[in-house]
Amino acid sequence: MPRRKPLAAKPGTQAGIFRPDNILTYTAAEGAPEKLLDFLFSVMPEAKRTTVKDYLKHNQVMLNGQVTTQFDAPVSAGAEVKVNTTREFQIFRHPRLKLVYEDDDIIVVDKGYGLLSMGTDKVKEGTAYSIIREYLKRKDPRNKLFIVHRLDRDTTGLMMFAKNQQAKETMQHNWNNMVLERKYVAVIEGAIEPEQGEIRSYLAENAAHEVYSTKNPEEGQLAVTYYTTLKARKPYSMVELSLATGRKNQIRVHMKDSGHPIVGDRRYGAKSSPIHRLCLHARTLRFVHPVTRRDMNFSSPLPAGFLRLV
Repeated sequence: MPRRKPLAAKPGTQAGIFRPDNILTYTAAEGAPEKLLDFLFSVMPEAKRTTVKDYLKHNQVMLNGQVTTQFDAPVSAGAEVKVNTTREFQIFRHPRLKLVYEDDDIIVVDKGYGLLSMGTDKVKEGTAYSIIREYLKRKDPRNKLFIVHRLDRDTTGLMMFAKNQQAKETMQHNWNNMVLERKYVAVIEGAIEPEQGEIRSYLAENAAHEVYSTKNPEEGQLAVTYYTTLKARKPYSMVELSLATGRKNQIRVHMKDSGHPIVGDRRYGAKSSPIHRLCLHARTLRFVHPVTRRDMNFSSPLPAGFLRLV
């Protein structure tokens, strides 16, 4: 009986020493072919046509930041096309974590409900940090990931990581100057008066790891939260919150102090939980890029449940 021919391995997956990615970048000029495969043929004349087709078939081609296998994808003037001749581009997929932006220095993600930002003494895996780290290690085992800031487990929305020590230290050491805008949206119980204002206190933490407000500056750290009412429909209101400081559980404690705790926040005084979650979402994250110094501005859509409540 004739022996079966072994299946060919995907590019870059063969056993042996890890090979770094070789990524070729092309920018479409006026008059360039309008279909992706034709464009690839035109910019890679020395490559065999079958090799170019294989690049496209095996997820090794990226058009304007998106991996594609569509041979007739439209290529317009100014479009950026990348070809990884070593292996397929890693495509990130996770049910509770969305990759919003990535470059050589930072990663911005949209975190889902119930997902820890980073590990604890009891939980090491299945966190936003471990999920992104695994994704980076698949691309290159030498890749690293660094925590820049975090969100509470039950707070959804935007957060960022650094991919190198320089980016991490630049952001953390200059946080108040580098972060230009960081806004949250919460659904709270009742209607806060006045509709716009500031909440200021010193925050401390007790032995049960519960944060509380104090007027004693020697007991806690200064925390300042600004709020604006966006919409109200009894018995709830939707408020936008921005932080002048970034203390642990700051928004949750300040909303409790106001007499209008966040819906679903049983730990900090909420009496109701109609959508069975903490109604706090990190909607806007705008900062100065730690390396390029570009203005980076990201926004995340509000959870549908928030909108239904008001």
